[in-house]
Amino acid sequence: MTKKEIGNDQLITQILKGIEEVKGKDINILDLRDIENTVCNYFVICNGTSNTQVNAIVSSIQKTVSKELKDKPWHIEGSENAEWVLIDYVNVVVHVFQKHIREFYDIEGLWGDAKTTVIETNY
Repeated sequence: MTKKEIGNDQLITQILKGIEEVKGKDINILDLRDIENTVCNYFVICNGTSNTQVNAIVSSIQKTVSKELKDKPWHIEGSENAEWVLIDYVNVVVHVFQKHIREFYDIEGLWGDAKTTVIETNY
């Protein structure tokens, strides 16, 4: 399956599955398509409670997307200290934060014009 054949919805579904598998918290999807000059179509943002959980979330996302869609990220950044890890799937960029770093950078505030979808979790 090529990148063109994988739709944003399919990719986001698998990313969410990967996050939920290891109980990532405060999951939001920011739809950036109606904002000019954006680098991608969507941000998926979540946080973990420690660098161990952040790394577990990142690993779970990669495994789930790879297994279900045979796709891998174009680029990953921040794995070394696991406070803010960015996973770039080109049209969808995932931000996995530790909570205090997420609050400090306030990505949702910076992209306040984006349509935000809050994902409810049952854990």
